[in-house]
Amino acid sequence: MDRALVRRISNIAFVVLTAIATLIALTALALILWSLLSKGIGGLDTKIFTMTQPAPGSEGGLSNAIMGSLIMCGIGLAIAVVVGVLAGTWLSEYGGNTRYGQVVRFLNDVLLSAPSILIGLFVYEILVRPFHGFSAWAGAVALAILAMPIVTRTTEDILSLQPSALREAGMALGASRAFVIRKIVWKSARAGLVTGALLGFARISGETAPLLFTALGNQFFSTQLTQPMASLPTTIFQFALSAYDDWQRLAWVGALLIAVAVLSINIIGRIVAREARRS
Repeated sequence: MDRALVRRISNIAFVVLTAIATLIALTALALILWSLLSKGIGGLDTKIFTMTQPAPGSEGGLSNAIMGSLIMCGIGLAIAVVVGVLAGTWLSEYGGNTRYGQVVRFLNDVLLSAPSILIGLFVYEILVRPFHGFSAWAGAVALAILAMPIVTRTTEDILSLQPSALREAGMALGASRAFVIRKIVWKSARAGLVTGALLGFARISGETAPLLFTALGNQFFSTQLTQPMASLPTTIFQFALSAYDDWQRLAWVGALLIAVAVLSINIIGRIVAREARRS
């Protein structure tokens, strides 16, 4: 058989297989979104955002869970961004090629794929059990550990893509290396850094297992960081497994809210990255 014909057949077979795989993935995504919309949008009203989670058979909403998720995700993301940006900067600009840097990069990759339930158990042993109580702080720390490797990897990659001429020009004018990184390299890579933070937030916004071990949950509205705090993932877990139709309906609404939030964050991240490439 002619080699050109063999290559053509192989190319067609490869294109067909990739198209089928893409179709399967898109179909699964469409089914998930359809189930969320069909079962969740009917229960979406103003009570969801103004009332706390109810007792069975009573009217209520998810305001305490929404606020709890925002508080813990916000604190966790702030910790992850500070540590992740600094760690990624060190890997990119200082010690990335040393043996110690290679060990740090390897451990970051391991942490990137670590099961979230193990992170929750780890934080439980260091922040919950010694203090004899669940708390929002423990939940925020668990979420920070999950987001940290994403921010670190994104920061290292985006800084490595910045032209060396930026660093050389700054240091040629007499600026220190740290000053050049802060004022020139970070500024040039700010869109990529923002994208990394958004990806980290999308990663932790739907995590349930770490919060079950740390923040646990709270049926009342609370902003006390030293006390248990409600969150959307834990509330969905509790309500979805219940035998009450009204709780299950609220669980679908909460799942829809998380899906919309994650989808929106990913879209914003792509827009920011695209604008950065254009500029």
